[in-house]
Amino acid sequence: MRIEALIFDVDGTLADTEEAHRQAFNAAFEHHRLGWHWSSAQYARLLATAGGKERLRAYVDSLPVWPTERRLLTARIPEIHQAKTAIYARLIEQGAAPLREGIERLIEAAERAGVRLAIASTTTLANIEALLRAALGDRAIRRFTVVGAGDEVLRKKPAPDIYQFVLRELRLPAARCVALEDSLLGLEAAKAAGLFTVVTPTRWTKGENFAAADWTLPSFASCERPLEELQTRFTAVETCP
Repeated sequence: MRIEALIFDVDGTLADTEEAHRQAFNAAFEHHRLGWHWSSAQYARLLATAGGKERLRAYVDSLPVWPTERRLLTARIPEIHQAKTAIYARLIEQGAAPLREGIERLIEAAERAGVRLAIASTTTLANIEALLRAALGDRAIRRFTVVGAGDEVLRKKPAPDIYQFVLRELRLPAARCVALEDSLLGLEAAKAAGLFTVVTPTRWTKGENFAAADWTLPSFASCERPLEELQTRFTAVETCP
C-alpha cells in the first residue's frame, strides 16, 4: 500500500526546539519575578509531561509550598505561559531552532509524490506557525493539509487523541499514514492510534525506549531518498504475516 500522508510531530521532530523552549520558560519566569530556573537536566525530566501549560502545572505541584500559594501559582499559569510563548516566537524568528537535517528534503519529496502532510503536536498553534514561518517561509503552514495543535484535544500525548483528530480531518485510515516522532510519549500516542511510526531521537530523548517503533534512525540526513526508503519499510511491515 502506498503512503498517503506523513503526520509530523513538531518539537524535536521537525526541529530540535526544546532548548529554545527551556530558554523561553526561564525568561518568562524572570519576567514574572518568580525566582525559578529550569536547568537542562531538570527540563529533560519535565519533558515527561507533554504540553507547556501541563508542564508548568506539574512543576507547581512539585513545589514545597503551602496550598494557598500553590493555588495562586496555578492561577498564574496562563499568563506565565503566554509570556513564554511570545518569547519563544522571538527566539525562533532569530533562528534558534532550524529544521532537523533531512526534514526539508523529506517534505519536498512527499509533495512531489502527492503524499499529504499533516501535523500532530501537543504545542500551541502559535508555536507551530512561528517555527514553520521561520524555517520554511510565510506560507509554510499551507503546505500541511491538517494542523493538529495541542488545544484541539483534552488529552495530550501519550493519549492517541491528537493523532485520531488528525486522521479524522484527513479522512484517512491509520493504515495509510505514517507518524514521525522523536519521543516515547509521541511513539506511544502514534502506536495507540494504529500508525506506522518512525522515531528520530534528539539529545533530550535518546535514552528512551523505542523498541515499539517501526523504524528508528538518528535523522533523515543519512537517507539519499527518504520517502522511497520510508515507503520500502512501510510496505515491508504491511506485508509481514
